[in-house]
Amino acid sequence: MERCAAFLIEEPENLRGRWLARFPGHARLYVELGCGKGRFTADTAVALPDTLYVAVERVPDAMILAMEKIDRRGIENVRFIDGDAKLLTAMFAEGEAARIYINFCDPWPKSRDAKLRLTAPGFLRLYADVLQEGGQIHFKTDNTPLFDWSITQLEDEGWALSEITHDLHANGPVGVMTDYEAKFVEQGMKINRLVATKTGATKGTAAGAVPRLRNASLTDARGYEESLEANRRNAT
Repeated sequence: MERCAAFLIEEPENLRGRWLARFPGHARLYVELGCGKGRFTADTAVALPDTLYVAVERVPDAMILAMEKIDRRGIENVRFIDGDAKLLTAMFAEGEAARIYINFCDPWPKSRDAKLRLTAPGFLRLYADVLQEGGQIHFKTDNTPLFDWSITQLEDEGWALSEITHDLHANGPVGVMTDYEAKFVEQGMKINRLVATKTGATKGTAAGAVPRLRNASLTDARGYEESLEANRRNAT
């Protein structure tokens, strides 16, 4: 952590509303929620050198691996926050971000934990607050039940959906992969992906109380077995 300290933002609230001013030369700000070991973080940042890329990760051990990867590759447009997505509006000002990446997040399968899913309405409203008009969420998961549930939440919260697919790599690898994604694709798993765009109808935190989530259970902890069986059925 000390060796990679230059990439870590210890008090992100002090940069709220000033990220691009603090790191000049960047045209826009992208945020990744849960960077893991950083494969996606590094490859995306390299592909977008004019973008300031901020990765928010609440597991320090994983974040250190990601930071070391950035350091080894000499990537300069990435910064890390050791924090939680529920504090997003304390880190970024209204309309400050242009894009949010959510890759292979924990599905929290029990109905009582549905509010903890990163695509639950409470989180979606935080994203709406920090994204600019026309800003996007890019969401990928191997968990088909979570993906389908997330589509419903996004639609109900007023996001415009596009690029929806239950088999992203059907015709060969597409885009930058995470470590999880590469492993799942090698195993024959299908990857779900969508883009959600903020519109004038998208609900932010000012929209009032978040709706209660009922009957929101998913099938299993990661949806792996169910997704694998669904993939087999779709192939026959």
